[in-house]
Amino acid sequence: MYRFKCILIAICLVLRGYPCHGHSILIQGGTVVSADSMEEADVLVRDGVVEEVRQGIPVNGVDEIVDASGRYVMPGGIDPHTHLSMPFMGMVACDDFYSGQAAALAGGTTFHIDFALPVDHDLMAGYEEWRRKSKDSVMDYGFHMAVTSWSDKVKKDMETLVRSHGINSFKFFMAYKGALMVTDTELLQGFSQCKELGAIPQVHAENGDAVAHGQDYVVNSLGVTGPEGHAMSRPEVLEAEATSRAIRLAEFVGSPLYVVHVMGKQPAEEIARARFRGSRIIGETVTSAISLNESVLWNSNFTEAAKYVMSPPIRSAESGAAVKAALAGGILQLLGTDHAVFNSTQKQAGIKDFRAIPNGVNGIEERMHVAWEELVNSGAMSPMDFVRVTSTEAAKIFNIFPQKGTIARNSDADIIIFDPKVRHTLRAASHHSRMDTNVYEGKTITGKVVTTISQGKIVWNNGRLNVRRGAGRFIPLEPFGNMYHGVHKRNLHDGESLSKQSGSIVHDISEL
Repeated sequence: MYRFKCILIAICLVLRGYPCHGHSILIQGGTVVSADSMEEADVLVRDGVVEEVRQGIPVNGVDEIVDASGRYVMPGGIDPHTHLSMPFMGMVACDDFYSGQAAALAGGTTFHIDFALPVDHDLMAGYEEWRRKSKDSVMDYGFHMAVTSWSDKVKKDMETLVRSHGINSFKFFMAYKGALMVTDTELLQGFSQCKELGAIPQVHAENGDAVAHGQDYVVNSLGVTGPEGHAMSRPEVLEAEATSRAIRLAEFVGSPLYVVHVMGKQPAEEIARARFRGSRIIGETVTSAISLNESVLWNSNFTEAAKYVMSPPIRSAESGAAVKAALAGGILQLLGTDHAVFNSTQKQAGIKDFRAIPNGVNGIEERMHVAWEELVNSGAMSPMDFVRVTSTEAAKIFNIFPQKGTIARNSDADIIIFDPKVRHTLRAASHHSRMDTNVYEGKTITGKVVTTISQGKIVWNNGRLNVRRGAGRFIPLEPFGNMYHGVHKRNLHDGESLSKQSGSIVHDISEL
């Protein structure tokens, strides 16, 4: 009854000419940064969206005023690559959708896309499982879906997920033989179906057969069982080979391709060659690739070394520098984290054999800060480029721009205020993840997210979180985004007649 009376009062006020506005925040005096501009402006947020961006917005009727003088006002970060509550190698990642997203907000990330895994190769069951996992979410999120086998049901489920459930990307593993890995035939089938649906095919690019051979050789012939064996058994050339193979198969099918977590110089070079040919290839790298090097895996302290085990592995300092340059120069397009965290107790499972160490490192909270230090403070990028690789590019690729990835009228009020002068040090003792270690332990950063606004509410301010379980929203992602514009007009191979012949070949392959 009380709620009904409140609604009647609100209706009456509107009918009598009184405005009925929701909660509002005015951000004053900051430098608003987008992927292509920087300007001194105020930002007015109301009812969870941006209402105005201009100088001199009046304060009348505003509920909260935030002073951003001397600070940057930027779109919240978008992390395109996370694994929350993920079951893997007999373990479950220790960050769930509550702790992982709380950590993200504290680090300035306001939207992420998590990888849903099939349940016994069943895509729909995997999707429903991830919806259950995310019920305690505290911010906006979407899903990719992994494909780990092929059948008529998988093909049909891909269509259902795209058309009815807001999935516009599918990941194919070329590694993890005997578990997640798919064959080349399955890649062709999957790429063909993605092209038909307007969904983005993604690959984890490592040669799984060669990795299995390398692991056997390192353990049984060299007698290496420590974490360094992880890097030794899956060298960069195997990542480069798989990247090149996936690209060529996508070119054959005529689909775009998104290569996740590019870790080394050689795979980045394969992407550069493909883009030079005019292929629709997106290269994503991750925070660990541009800021760490493989020497940490040779630490004699198992706990210290094991926390850096991820796949593909962290590469040499020289290779990491090349990846950072590729990101700064546009050869790679965006920066994620591959946040998949297992605590030190879980990592102990591989103390006698590196092959049993659950793979994964943290980054969902640290990404924006590490990227600023490595890319902007180093002079490799401008603040505008920073916004591009940490937010805008992901929004465009996954077809949610300009709802997200920018600060503009009617865009979602996912905003961070960044103070470029604040110095702070990254530590496990102060992060918000449930992981008890941190691969960026002791790294000092100049520049910090001091305020995060998510869904039009201040959720992080001056070191304090204010989040509510269940406040998160699943955001459907539509197919046929930027990566598909003009794809069906392009020739699959050089020459119109050969293109027509190839089209019939691809049709036959998709029916296998």
